[in-house]
Amino acid sequence: MKLPLSTAEKLLLLASGEKIPASRLKHPIVNDLISEGIIYKQGRIKSTLQISNKEQLYLYLRNHFAINDLHSYIETYKKENLTRAELVTVAADSKLKSVRTFKGFLVNCYTPIQATLNSESIIIYPKEGTFNFIYDFENFIPEPDITIVGIENPENFRYIHKQRYLFKNLKTLFVSRYPQNQSKDLIKWLQSLPNNYLHFGDFDFAGIGIYLNEFKKYINDRANIFIPDNIDSLIKNSGSKKRYDEQKINFDISKIKEENLLELIASIHNHKKGLDQEIFI
Repeated sequence: MKLPLSTAEKLLLLASGEKIPASRLKHPIVNDLISEGIIYKQGRIKSTLQISNKEQLYLYLRNHFAINDLHSYIETYKKENLTRAELVTVAADSKLKSVRTFKGFLVNCYTPIQATLNSESIIIYPKEGTFNFIYDFENFIPEPDITIVGIENPENFRYIHKQRYLFKNLKTLFVSRYPQNQSKDLIKWLQSLPNNYLHFGDFDFAGIGIYLNEFKKYINDRANIFIPDNIDSLIKNSGSKKRYDEQKINFDISKIKEENLLELIASIHNHKKGLDQEIFI
């Protein structure tokens, strides 16, 4: 059994000498503490709980929950960036609370990109066939003239060298939307930067929805969508009717101000097809 944060906070109040309405502290541990005389209930209708023996309470917590310091346990439990090591320290249980230890996202590039990581200068230039994973993304700062290109599909991210002709006039750092549970880290990072963001995804309603709902919504004017000049002929000749038939629009077209995006939507409707971005590899 684990000691919930709310229960721990109320026990700390009791230990400091406060009275707590019994209705506010309902947990199996309370019955044990009452039966052992560590806390006691006073009154019948609107009963309150009080501490009988503070030292016995701390001994009980050490024996049953491996909690040596109730205050430290509470403060650690409430931390935003919590580590499993800290959980082991305060309660001898690394699984006491769900902790996300694998944060960050993948980056890739085909020319060396200068950046700063934890106040130190670094160069991002992974060898072909490998990627760099940025863990301390909060302290990862690329040069401001670099355009961050978000790639929707893993294969396009893997083979960026084969697509460099699409971005020949830009200094680019490519970031991967997958694994998808990392995407919130990516958005948080993009929001902290002055860099422009260019979204490169599928040319269908799902891809447009990802751009608008996951990126444009959060970084506004710094976000644009990549649409090649020949997209209409590509959709016409290589698009998928099945993709068009199966997808629903999950965005408000009336709020779109980007002319090239409106033209893309019109092209998708006109040919009744959607196009996967892998065609550019």
